[in-house]
Amino acid sequence: MMKNFIARWIVSALSIFLTAKMLASVDVSGIGATLVAAVILGIVNLFLKPVVLLLTLPINLLTLGLFTLAINGFMLYITAALVPGFEVRGFFGSIIGAVILSIFNMILTKIFDIEE
Repeated sequence: MMKNFIARWIVSALSIFLTAKMLASVDVSGIGATLVAAVILGIVNLFLKPVVLLLTLPINLLTLGLFTLAINGFMLYITAALVPGFEVRGFFGSIIGAVILSIFNMILTKIFDIEE
């Protein structure tokens, strides 16, 4: 179980690093900030995201789930506000960053065969 946690943490950090290299709107200052951002993003997604999803359920239903992209961007934006050395510029930059981050995370999870 601990091995799976560490593997997911590393994959998440690598996804954040690759997203920062790919997008001008996402910036990370170093390895330390990347590792901390991965942990904080995981905590934000674990505790805050379900509450926000529940509160925005009517909007999400009306948009057929597309509002979830904005929520994911908001979670990334909150993480950037909490982690020194990790910056996301603009709300649309955070939405695009969250989409790219999710794609990298999915690909790397499959490549390294990490259990869900």
